[in-house]
Order: sequence, then C-alpha cells, then structure tokens
Amino acid sequence: MKVFTTRSQTWGRWESLGYDRVLLYTDGASRGNPGPSATGFILCDEEGHTLRQGAEFIGESTNNRAEYRALVKGLEAVLSLTNRCVQCFLDSELLVNQLTEKYAVRNPELKKLFRTVKKLEAGFKSITYTHIPRTHKIIMEVDRLVALILDKELGRRSEDSQ
Repeated sequence: MKVFTTRSQTWGRWESLGYDRVLLYTDGASRGNPGPSATGFILCDEEGHTLRQGAEFIGESTNNRAEYRALVKGLEAVLSLTNRCVQCFLDSELLVNQLTEKYAVRNPELKKLFRTVKKLEAGFKSITYTHIPRTHKIIMEVDRLVALILDKELGRRSEDSQ
C-alpha cells in the first residue's frame, strides 16, 4: 500500500475539521541488516482515531534508514494536509535522540535523511518526538502493516525464483 496525496487537493482540510494537533506513529523494518525493508505510518487525531495510514516496500536498506524513511513518509503525509502541530511517536530510541540532538548523527546516509527530516520540520508550527515502546498498541499496528508489506514482497520474490 502506498499513500499519495497532493497539497492542492487537501490543503487546510484538517484545520477546517478542527484538527489542531495530530499524532504520527512511524516504524521501519529490515529483514537482515541490511536486507529487504519497508516503512509504515499511522496518523491519528488526538483521540487516537486513525486518519490515514500507509506502508511501502523500500528495497534493500538498514533498519535505521528504514526508520528515518518511515518518518519522512509520515511527515510528508501530514504536511499534505496541515502545517499545524504534530507529535511524532517512534520506537527507535536512536532516531528520537538524534532528532532532539542528544546524539550526533555520524553515519553519512543517516545524515542525509536527518537533514530531510529537519527541512520537513520547518513546515510545521510545532513538532515533537517521543520514544515509545514497540509494545504500544498503535506502534504494533504500524509494525503489522510493515510486516505485511515485507511478507508480500518476499513471497513475490520467492515465487519469481521458482
């Protein structure tokens, strides 16, 4: 499943519906590190109702790159609808610490993704990052979406090789 939106089609929609703050849950996964990878996100209102979700296969990657790419996809989905406040919830402690500048980003590939996230941040009135355990109900659902995409892609590869 891929999520595609355009700013012109949906700009301001959330604000007109009264959404001042949205919650973004993201996850990335790699089967092998590096290995086949996928990203996913779920976007919720403040009451926890799902507004949008998406997941996609991204090819060979590391787990940390997949985590960053999931966040980028999620932030792009939010920006296509609103520039208000977004609270990001991630199960990657590394990303949260890098994005809040507690840790330096040393890996060159992660630096590029870090800069992409920082550029996207500029489009919001406010943004926060919170580390939550992977046992959190919504993170588990994002992980399920990511696993489904990986299973489907790896099943397709297995069929193609037979």
